[in-house]
Amino acid sequence: MPTKIIEQQVQKSDLHDLELKSRYGNLVKAVVDVERSIMIAGVAMHSDGEEVLLENGSKQADLWGINLYLQHSEEEWIEYDSVINLRPSQGNYSRGVDDPAIRQKIREIVNQLVKSI
Repeated sequence: MPTKIIEQQVQKSDLHDLELKSRYGNLVKAVVDVERSIMIAGVAMHSDGEEVLLENGSKQADLWGINLYLQHSEEEWIEYDSVINLRPSQGNYSRGVDDPAIRQKIREIVNQLVKSI
């Protein structure tokens, strides 16, 4: 499956190829680096994206796994659900992103990097 490190703005339609080749159907798995404001999309597993970003200078504490549902509206297209988000040492006790400030930062980064029009 192709992956794409996104450091500059792309169109939402540019990610459709990642969705179509996804074995998960209508979603694109992605990992966001909240410190560097980048993300990797189209990974088979969030841990794969995490590994690539770590190899490229990201820090573990800054990486959060999400799912993108490209056919949904901007209000509903991000799902905060990944095993890599389980981080009791950072106060995150679920597969989601428990801290509303981190969820908001993820949303801002994704919406800045991926434009729907």
